[in-house]
Amino acid sequence: SCDSRQLCNCSSMGLDFIPLGLTGKITVLNLAHNRIQRIQSQDLQQAVNLRALLLQSNQISSIDEDSFQSLAKLELLDLSNNSLAHLSPLWFEHLFSLQHLHLQGNSYRDLGHSSPFSSLRNLSSLHLGNPHFSVIRQGNFEGIGLLDKLWIDGSNLSQYEQGSLKSIKAINHMIINLRNSNIFSEIVRDCLHSVTWLEMAEIKLPFEENSLVQNSTGPFRIQKLTFKEAFFTDETISQAIVLLKEITSLKELEAINCALEGKGMWNTEEIANSGQSFVESVMIIKLIIQNFHLFFDLEGMESQINKLKRLTIASSNVFMVPCKLARNFLSLLYLDFHDNLLVNNRLDETICRGSWPSLQTLNLSQNSLKSLDQTAKYISRLPNLNNLDISQNNFGEIPDVCKWPKVLKYLNLSGTQIPKVTTCIPPTLEVLDVSGNNLKEFGLQLPFLKELYLTRNQLKTLPGAAPVPNLVALSVRRNKLNSLSKEEFESFRRMQLLDASDNNFICSCEFLSFIHHEARIARVLVGWPDKYVCDSPLAVRGAQVGAVHLSLMECHRSLVVSLICVLVFLVILLLVAVGYKYHVVWYLRMTWAWLQAKRKPKRAPLKDVCYDAFVSYSENDSDWVENTMVRELEQACPPFRLCLHKRDFVPGKWIVDNIIDSIEKSRKTLFVLSEHFVQSEWCKYELDFSHFRLFDENNDAAILVLLEPIQSKAIPKRFCKLRRIMNTKTYLEWPAGEEQQQVFWENLKGALKS
Repeated sequence: SCDSRQLCNCSSMGLDFIPLGLTGKITVLNLAHNRIQRIQSQDLQQAVNLRALLLQSNQISSIDEDSFQSLAKLELLDLSNNSLAHLSPLWFEHLFSLQHLHLQGNSYRDLGHSSPFSSLRNLSSLHLGNPHFSVIRQGNFEGIGLLDKLWIDGSNLSQYEQGSLKSIKAINHMIINLRNSNIFSEIVRDCLHSVTWLEMAEIKLPFEENSLVQNSTGPFRIQKLTFKEAFFTDETISQAIVLLKEITSLKELEAINCALEGKGMWNTEEIANSGQSFVESVMIIKLIIQNFHLFFDLEGMESQINKLKRLTIASSNVFMVPCKLARNFLSLLYLDFHDNLLVNNRLDETICRGSWPSLQTLNLSQNSLKSLDQTAKYISRLPNLNNLDISQNNFGEIPDVCKWPKVLKYLNLSGTQIPKVTTCIPPTLEVLDVSGNNLKEFGLQLPFLKELYLTRNQLKTLPGAAPVPNLVALSVRRNKLNSLSKEEFESFRRMQLLDASDNNFICSCEFLSFIHHEARIARVLVGWPDKYVCDSPLAVRGAQVGAVHLSLMECHRSLVVSLICVLVFLVILLLVAVGYKYHVVWYLRMTWAWLQAKRKPKRAPLKDVCYDAFVSYSENDSDWVENTMVRELEQACPPFRLCLHKRDFVPGKWIVDNIIDSIEKSRKTLFVLSEHFVQSEWCKYELDFSHFRLFDENNDAAILVLLEPIQSKAIPKRFCKLRRIMNTKTYLEWPAGEEQQQVFWENLKGALKS
């Protein structure tokens, strides 16, 4: 299967041969981990644009001589871990662009009698050899001018013809697995002028007694020599030191995963007499010394170390350095003792007064130091120390006052189990790392601090900016932060980098508003936006903070509720105002009265009529009604029966029922109209419950008596039918003169009888 870039992956498909139909479009072809046994001429003929061909881990034992003839653009060819018993120069004859060639893990015993690589002018890296590889001959590398990396698996190499590697003018990094110490010397001699970094693996010394530079003259090229998985004894160490001094260009020496059998009983006299060492950097990683606790103090080696500038001895059970030896590291600038067995009560010897006089950087991480107070006290003896790493020790509680080197600028206290930082921390620092300590707060006054690392703690907010005014970079990754605020962010005026990733952010409206409106977020936050995700609310959990937008209701719930309440109040207020203006309450009450009245018969049968008229009047007009009108009508011949609310309403009965029952039991309803009637609340109330019943039936049961002149406009607008009757029908008006009053009574009696 091929992707859009024409990278075709056919690995691990159980193929027995190269697939047919390969075209010129393919740029990368991966056929690794199949069962291919042979490459034929026509297999790759059309793949003219191929740049990488991966054939490792097959069963290839045969390659036609012109199989790669059309691959002039090929840059990488991997034939490793196959069954090639020999290498043919014709395979590579047309690979003019080849830069990387892997031939290791086959079964060839040599490279032939000439060079199989003579046409590979652009070759940059070459990896060859296998457990059967035993011979390197002169001319095997002819045609190769420059190599960035040469890797030779020569674990069973038994024959090396002198000068075989000299044909390569320059090799940046050469790695060779070698067990034959005699061949080691020959290869070193050939590489003195071509290899920059020589790495030897699996070698088991002793050396031969001959000089490594035998008849060679400088300047030499080799600058770095690395031993991996090598085996040394006290004797071979002494030999190696003497012989390597001859390589005046050698500046770096490394020993990784090596073993030393001995107690440090080196031939210091011979070493001292062999002259000055030119090595400036020594790195020893995982050196196994079976009886390390019996190791000697290396007395006599003092003269060999005074030019050393960098020393690393890690994971090698170092528990002490003798004071006398430490005082002779006169030029040492960098010392790394991480992952060893240093303890506080031995530190007084290791860092005695006058020791490590030029030291600037010290790494004592992953040791067994327990007291920060004592550690600082001994380290204060190093006057030039500005960089200190004492991380991953177990200090626990730390005091308020400690003594430190006066120029200390970098301090790493990460993973040291300190529950709280105190003023023990020196104020001269520019970089402080207190990650992984379960700190809940940080408020130290560090005026020069530029970088602060608080990763993997328990902080819920950013530390205050005032105590660290010059802070440029801050890491609070994997804490308990749940938000960042505009005030916090802007308080760090010089902040250029802030790593607050991998925290459980609560995506509140305030937090999101700050994130979306702060222009510097993308530039300042490390890992933005991928590593900043919401933990809550639940609806947005797992979403990137920068992509979350909450609704107005979610962000301003109180404001929205307040606005709704205000709006509802205003609507109610408006309805009340409208109701008051247009008498809505009256209409509602009238509607209710009307509905109540509708449930009753429209008019009582004649046998149930008890009164000639129901009189509706104002209390202020009661004197005229009760003393004049009632006397005149009830004493007439025949007398009229009038219904008055004061006299005839049933006590205890609901007013609505009294009014409606009285109207229904009266043939007429007599309204005594006056200014008092219009203004009287009682009359309005009475009319509220009688209005619909009186005028709904569209009859002449209503008789209007004007006790005094009154304009129809004075009648409330809600009594629309009453106003209309006054405008369209004749009403009786009480006259002032006695002569006219008699006519009034006659007309009223006539109206009641009609």
